[in-house]
Amino acid sequence: SVRRALKRLLTVNGYQVMTFESAEDFLLGNRGRGEGCIVLDISLPGMSGLDLYEHLASSGRNYPVIFITAQDNPEWQGRATETDAIAYLRKPFDQQSLLGALDAAFSKVEESDRMVT
Repeated sequence: SVRRALKRLLTVNGYQVMTFESAEDFLLGNRGRGEGCIVLDISLPGMSGLDLYEHLASSGRNYPVIFITAQDNPEWQGRATETDAIAYLRKPFDQQSLLGALDAAFSKVEESDRMVT
C-alpha cells in the first residue's frame, strides 16, 4: 500500500515512476537503466534495501538514493549514514520531506532523467 501511495504522489508531482516488490525484482527489471533516483525501503523481502544499495554501488551503479523505513533500527541507520544517500526518512514522513529529498537528488542528475524507482 505504501508503494502504491508513493507512486500516486510522485506521478501527480510530475515524476515518471517504476515500482518493484523486492530488490531482486529491481535487479531483474532495471537492467541497463542507469539514470534516475531510487526511493528505497530498507526492510524488503529477501535482499534488504541496504544490501541492494551496497550491491549497486560496488557494481558502479551510483543512483541517488532516498532510504525510507518504518523500523527504528540503530544498525540500519548507522549503515545508511555511512552511504552517500540523499535522505533517511522514517515512516510516516510528510510529503514535503520526500519531495524535498527528491529535489536534492535530482540536482545531482540532469533534468531529463526525472525517473523515480
